[in-house]
Amino acid sequence: MKTVVALARNPWLRGLAVLASLALALVVLWWRGPDWDTVYHAFDFVRWRWVAVGVMLNLLSVAARAWAWNLTIHQAMPQPKPRFAAVFSAFGVGLLGNAVLPARAGELARVAVLRRHVEAETGTSATLLGTVFAHRVFDIFPIALLVGYVALTAKLPDWAITGLVALGLVGVALLTVAVLSARRAHGEPMHGERTARRLLAMARQGLAVMRVPTAAFAAILFQAIGWTLQLLAVWAVTEAFDLDVPLPAAALVLLLMNVATIFPLWPGNVGLLQAAVALPLVQYGVAYGTGFAYGLVLQAIEMSVGVGVGLVMLAREGISFAALTRMDDAEEVLDEISGERAAHSPEEAEAVLTEGRARR
Repeated sequence: MKTVVALARNPWLRGLAVLASLALALVVLWWRGPDWDTVYHAFDFVRWRWVAVGVMLNLLSVAARAWAWNLTIHQAMPQPKPRFAAVFSAFGVGLLGNAVLPARAGELARVAVLRRHVEAETGTSATLLGTVFAHRVFDIFPIALLVGYVALTAKLPDWAITGLVALGLVGVALLTVAVLSARRAHGEPMHGERTARRLLAMARQGLAVMRVPTAAFAAILFQAIGWTLQLLAVWAVTEAFDLDVPLPAAALVLLLMNVATIFPLWPGNVGLLQAAVALPLVQYGVAYGTGFAYGLVLQAIEMSVGVGVGLVMLAREGISFAALTRMDDAEEVLDEISGERAAHSPEEAEAVLTEGRARR
């Protein structure tokens, strides 16, 4: 078992696995993909100023969503609370991690980076993970509004209805877990317990924002602003390709893009995402190859913003890209939460983590 874990943590093997999955996806895409001549010529008359507008709107969306996470953190962490610059930096590194690492490891990268800016003690990482979970849960509300808007105004293919129903069920389940956990955290003892139980309580403390209606509403509002800006970015790129589709079509594209990336099968789910974008646009008179090219640009915009912001924040933090791929701090978070060893004081907990580092 230890050998398997060691192999899974090997950055070279993980990199090879990612490259292999991406290569397989590209081969299948080339073999069973769209008419590549149509895709190529779809770029002949692109109005790139609208693409630039899409990039700017995505940047503003990142800032709004980072502020929502900042509000969530401030309800969970004691004084001194991290400044927004540190939160934005961690959020940016998380975007980069999600873009280049498998299994949405960027969510753990957020924690690893922000932990450098707070007074870390036993359970701090667990609390920060709780805030990441709460921040993701707040996505449910703008998604619900977007689903309602699409259901009332857009042309929905049958397969898209199935995907949206599944997305809704997952969202309801996450919201239920978050609310119940946040309530249970209130008044839960934090001392004199085994480390695993204390860390679980600290993770629930990350959901503290859900017990403060005004703070929760503000976080949801900024998440909704972020989603609205993303919707406008998707619409701006339809203008770049002169697709002549209404705003509900752009809303449908945004939803299906997110459905296509829930489970990252390979980096960016390239090909799958473009198919999810192009197929519903056929009902609006957009050629499949043109819709595929449009999907490529949409993903390129999101990737360029995520990777660009992330690289700038990596440089700001003084972290190398190799250090990001190793995710040492994130592994310590998982070691803490696993509760493999018991500790009844911060000193004992630090000894456990030191021993874990030595083993690795």
